[in-house]
Amino acid sequence: MKPEVVLSQTSFREAREYIKKNVREYYEVEPGYKIFDVHIIGVAPLYVGVEGEHLIFPYTKPCHGTFVVKVPGGDEIARLRKRK
Repeated sequence: MKPEVVLSQTSFREAREYIKKNVREYYEVEPGYKIFDVHIIGVAPLYVGVEGEHLIFPYTKPCHGTFVVKVPGGDEIARLRKRK
């Protein structure tokens, strides 16, 4: 997975606000929600956005901080929508 970094070195709150304000379709997920083979960690509520065929979500990399990333969503988009 080669993510496009949308927002770098941000807080969980800033990541949540960015997705809420800039992505029309987004879903609240619990900490630990798995996208592909990645568990999203953070402080609830966590949002995962859908923009076209891409997912936008906060990703925390130990020792590097939290980023908002955009990746091709594939089947994960349908799985996310089914949770609603």
